[in-house]
Amino acid sequence: MSASELTTSRTETVRSYLQDLQARIVSSTAVLDGGTFVVDAWSKAPHEMLQGQGITQILEEGAVFERAGCGFSHVRGPSLPPSATQHRPELAGAPFEAMGVSLVFHPRNPYVPTVHMNVRMLAAKGRDGQDVCWFGGGMDLTPYYGFDDDARHFHATCKAALAPFGDDKYPRFKTWCDEYFYLKHRSEQRGVGGIFFDDFSELGFDASLAMMQSVGDSFLAAYLPIVERRQGLAFGERERAFQLYRRGRYVEFNLVWDRGTHFGLQSGGRTESILLSMPPLVSWSYQQVPEPGSPEAALTTDFLVRKDWI
Repeated sequence: MSASELTTSRTETVRSYLQDLQARIVSSTAVLDGGTFVVDAWSKAPHEMLQGQGITQILEEGAVFERAGCGFSHVRGPSLPPSATQHRPELAGAPFEAMGVSLVFHPRNPYVPTVHMNVRMLAAKGRDGQDVCWFGGGMDLTPYYGFDDDARHFHATCKAALAPFGDDKYPRFKTWCDEYFYLKHRSEQRGVGGIFFDDFSELGFDASLAMMQSVGDSFLAAYLPIVERRQGLAFGERERAFQLYRRGRYVEFNLVWDRGTHFGLQSGGRTESILLSMPPLVSWSYQQVPEPGSPEAALTTDFLVRKDWI
């Protein structure tokens, strides 16, 4: 098998897995919500900077999810954008291929946390003509009202997904997640974290892919039990207002700091799909300070902190 045939074979393997992962996640989420995902297949025209195609699936105004977006994309471009080469400067300007599944679910009930998950592969042509492949991904949980049981369950599932690939992976990727999903301009964590990895190829192609797949496959087990526990809790205007206020932090992170958002926009990606992570409703308040001792204050003091959850 030639190098080009090997690359094509690997690409098809990853693409097939990602499309199946998207289908499984969307199907299970639709059953839980009772709603229907809109399927938006798209492609980039040959004359555009970025070429390729994808499938964006989105559910809006559902019974459980106010907005749940899950997108698959497979694109090629003539030059890696700066957001993808800050740790690989030798690949600056190299032609590339990228594919992945990314999702953000914004629940209706303030007691159900928002969740983000992404798994992806990038391949670039090095200056020596050799293909360089690496993986990234992870998942993180952003509660509005914190529950220890939810955080422990989410982290325990993440740890189990990484266990076959070395005892060092969960602590490394948990720390990476805590450091990455951090609003530097507010000195504040985005949520209770989870796991995050990027530029990963240290296990070789096959094992690194298997690790990425294990993370993707564990998403439903990590998140859906939390939704099922919390979706029926009663809430009022106070909780809803706080949820919308805290969603503002989510928007701030995605637009100011998120490398995935920057990569998509810098590379000429499809803006509508890139911004599927935005919540449908959000609010900002000037210097809002929760009442001491309140559940809203507990979010900051007890949950938006770096800690060992398991």
